Amino acid sequence: MNIPMEPDLRRLVSSPVKIKCPMAHEHFFKANLSWTGAEQGPTETYQSYSREFSVVIEGKPTLTGSAASPFLGDAALHNPEDLLLAAVSACHLLSYLAIAARRGIVVTSYSDEATATMAIKDGKMRLVEATLRPRVTVASPDDIERATAIHHQANQECFIANSLNFPVSHIPTVTCESYIKE
Repeated sequence: MNIPMEPDLRRLVSSPVKIKCPMAHEHFFKANLSWTGAEQGPTETYQSYSREFSVVIEGKPTLTGSAASPFLGDAALHNPEDLLLAAVSACHLLSYLAIAARRGIVVTSYSDEATATMAIKDGKMRLVEATLRPRVTVASPDDIERATAIHHQANQECFIANSLNFPVSHIPTVTCESYIKE
């Protein structure tokens, strides 16, 4: 079976072996987390301990985080809920840009105002929904409709969205660069 590949990938394949999928089936990620708040004292009471932590991923800047402020965390630091929302927003962006590039849609800017809601569902506190509000600018007015339509496919291809147990909705706005220039 010969799977169609992007032109750039065809050039990279010089052997007679046919490639079914240019992407590996498994990828491994590693993060080392440490509770740095322990330096401020142990968990003697729920109110007294620091929720600060650090995440070290080899070759990348250290991430310092805490619990969300309703859970007595430091509001100035990223919390797991922020990071999950950022992950789904960033994954959608990257999936969207890949699809746009493969389809010849020239995207000149992209921003997102993402939100998520945490509530009790099935007796557990959890994120119950996320809404992405991507604002995309394309180079050609002829691409506005196609650029809007591929948000659905981007959601289907987003690794993070595929891993969640809550819905991610999209309210995209796509404009053309020539329409917004003054």
